[in-house]
Amino acid sequence: MVRFGAVFVAMCMALIAVSLGGVSYLRFGFNGPEASLIGIAVLMALVAYSALAARMRDRADATEMISGLKRSSGDMIRQLAEFGRRINAIDNRVERAFERSGESAQPLASELAELSSQVKGLVGSVAAHDAALSAAGGDRQQVGGAADLGPADDPVAAAARAVSDSQAVHRVDAFSRLDQDSIIALVRDGIEAGRIDLYLQPIVTLPKRNVRYYEAMSRLKAESGEVIAAADFLKYAEAGSLMPKLDHMTVMRCVQVVRRLLLKNRDIGLFCNLSSATLTDSGFPQLLELLEANRAIGPSLVFEFTQRAVRAMGPAEHESLAALAERGFRFSMDNLVDLDLEPGELQERGFRFIKVPVTLLLGGDGSAASDLSSMFDGVGVDLVAERIESENIAAHVVERGFRFAQGFLFSPPRPVRAEALQGENGEGAKETEKEAAMPASAPGEQSQSSADLLASAAAAAGDSLGASRNQAIRTGGRR
Repeated sequence: MVRFGAVFVAMCMALIAVSLGGVSYLRFGFNGPEASLIGIAVLMALVAYSALAARMRDRADATEMISGLKRSSGDMIRQLAEFGRRINAIDNRVERAFERSGESAQPLASELAELSSQVKGLVGSVAAHDAALSAAGGDRQQVGGAADLGPADDPVAAAARAVSDSQAVHRVDAFSRLDQDSIIALVRDGIEAGRIDLYLQPIVTLPKRNVRYYEAMSRLKAESGEVIAAADFLKYAEAGSLMPKLDHMTVMRCVQVVRRLLLKNRDIGLFCNLSSATLTDSGFPQLLELLEANRAIGPSLVFEFTQRAVRAMGPAEHESLAALAERGFRFSMDNLVDLDLEPGELQERGFRFIKVPVTLLLGGDGSAASDLSSMFDGVGVDLVAERIESENIAAHVVERGFRFAQGFLFSPPRPVRAEALQGENGEGAKETEKEAAMPASAPGEQSQSSADLLASAAAAAGDSLGASRNQAIRTGGRR
């Protein structure tokens, strides 16, 4: 197209030159050579003008292109400057954020260091007191010459042995001078008469010691007024095939307590002990119907079985466990006699908690606790350190990474008020809901859980805290 235009312009210029030459020859009387010179001169002038016009047009185009490039480069420079400003602002904000985080973390680091030093001092003080008490009582005197200190002299192991030694069977006055059949009849009468009281002991989180769960424990109240711990009467209830009826009564009460606790605190839970005999009893379908009607509280109600019962379970018991698990209820295992556990198998069967007594947890050099924590890490099963009786043991439990703990250090079991198990609209029930939702005290203060507030003043008036603590340590069993 460009070449055709140039040819057309050249032809036009030649035509104009020839026309002017012919006009000069014919009109103005010029001879042939002169008319030819005029035509050539005109042609050269037109060629020069065309070349000059083309150059000016090219220069204008080049100038316009240069101006466009200048404008584009200016826009790019402004955009780069804006990007640089934004990057500088982001860098400044990041630096200020790091500075603020460092300033806020510095007081926390100081407080943690101070708390660590105080805990270490407390551990040493408690260990010294334990050693002094042991020496005064003459419980662990060594006869003979001087001996080297070994692992057996570790204060934690000594405290664990002290708890184990204190769990001796004590005398029950109501059972004295009675044979086994008479004791079974006495227990049966107590269950049928409803003289089974429900006690609650808190399970706290570590290290803050906030109440997260409670464990429901049964106590038999004899006609003489003596309160008999579960460890003393359960074996007779099992011998008399009374466990299904006792468990049915306990589960009903636990459901009532859980429903009231959840009114004020949706994160609270309750551990309820069950016997494996209940899982195969003819009345288990009725118990299952009760739990089906209350499956909304399933995540907050944990059924607890002993390690011996779990190991002895057969297909019928496993089927009953599966029925409970399908309704959203979870399980726990306590009364461990050894640490031969299968985390994956327990998790598949619905067990979400394992209660480890301090005698197993801190025995020897403490390697058992570390191995146990690594076994259950990431399988969805939480470990609960139970029977914690001193700050010394609690500090070592925290160091080993346990999330939950239970024991007299935090609170002894306290009876649930009778009005808490009555009508839905009673004032006592409302008061129980309010008290049960209160958390435990912070570390360093005397721990008082909401289970303490559930205690009956009349029941606690005649007994001191020290007497109840010693009795519960001696029993040391489930429920």
